[in-house]
Amino acid sequence: MRIICTVTNDLSHDQRMHRICNTLEGAGHQVLLVGRLLPGSTPLPDRTYATFRIRCRYTAGKLFYLEFNYRLYRYLRRQTVDVICAVDLDTLLPASLLRSHQVKVVYDAHEWFSETPEVVDRPATRGFWRRLGRRLVPKTDARYTVAPELARLLQEDYQSPFSVVKNLPKQRKITNKENIEGVILYQGMLNPGRGLETAITALTLLPDCKLWIVGSGPEEAALKQLTATLELTDRVWFAGFYPPAKLPELTAKAWLGLNLLEGSSPSYYYSLANKALDYIQAGLPSIQMDYPEYRTINEQYEVFELLSELAAPALAAHIQYLLDHPDAYVHLRKNCRTAAGELCWEREEGKLLKIYLALEASLRD
Repeated sequence: MRIICTVTNDLSHDQRMHRICNTLEGAGHQVLLVGRLLPGSTPLPDRTYATFRIRCRYTAGKLFYLEFNYRLYRYLRRQTVDVICAVDLDTLLPASLLRSHQVKVVYDAHEWFSETPEVVDRPATRGFWRRLGRRLVPKTDARYTVAPELARLLQEDYQSPFSVVKNLPKQRKITNKENIEGVILYQGMLNPGRGLETAITALTLLPDCKLWIVGSGPEEAALKQLTATLELTDRVWFAGFYPPAKLPELTAKAWLGLNLLEGSSPSYYYSLANKALDYIQAGLPSIQMDYPEYRTINEQYEVFELLSELAAPALAAHIQYLLDHPDAYVHLRKNCRTAAGELCWEREEGKLLKIYLALEASLRD
């Protein structure tokens, strides 16, 4: 089949879509991944599938979404395609307008878009996305998301069944050793609701630790200002964006991973973030919020310290506990190595291929 996947990012850091497109291409499909070209976008490395990035005049806000969807629709209608996979609500409208007996539409809900921190507290914006989703999602030909609890909630919201394809990393050799400097790692976008202010503040209670923040995003300037205000510039490293191919090497040097999400966002509360699974795959113990999906994984594998309150003293206490109890830390690290063999893309990609196999069969009918 000829499959086009659509996202609003610039493709350079989207490891999830890279895995999905590689899997579909490897199964014999012709795949094109469409994103956008930002002013700071760097050239993409060679990939087995095709890519295209749309240039927009606007880069954020309502005008961006209007422009991008218009340009995306114009681009898609010129393509020969069997399946359009719209990743999240912000690319679903153009795909839906082109749906027909010959063109199937897949909705890939990477998150609960109307319940993200950027949207949930803005009633008019949230209402728009909720109405759009309830109008368009039930008309799609297949739907999947990244976690079981999120699938249940989306199914209730849209009155349509959702499959689960977890965002698991590819299996790789674990090489990390304990870092005697107590390096704490956050990797990912610097977006609102990620708990990074809490992590920086907790460092004031942890004189023997350093914090590496690997990624970029809209909160970067404010986080750097907080770091300067707290006089922590010698212990907080803003590494910036790292190419996905180089990130595992950096992850392997850390002592502890962080994934801190504000529970006020339902999308975050019911999420299963890829960084949590990347830490496991690297053999790296991590601190996760005590939310449903992370709790479920920890009940089975014991790979996390679960944080019930997103506050600097609580976070510092968990980290200090692991510093003071090396046996507990080694226990988590050993369990990460065991879990890494099971929580990997090689065991999950079959679920994705099953969805597209069913679509291929429906196109032949």
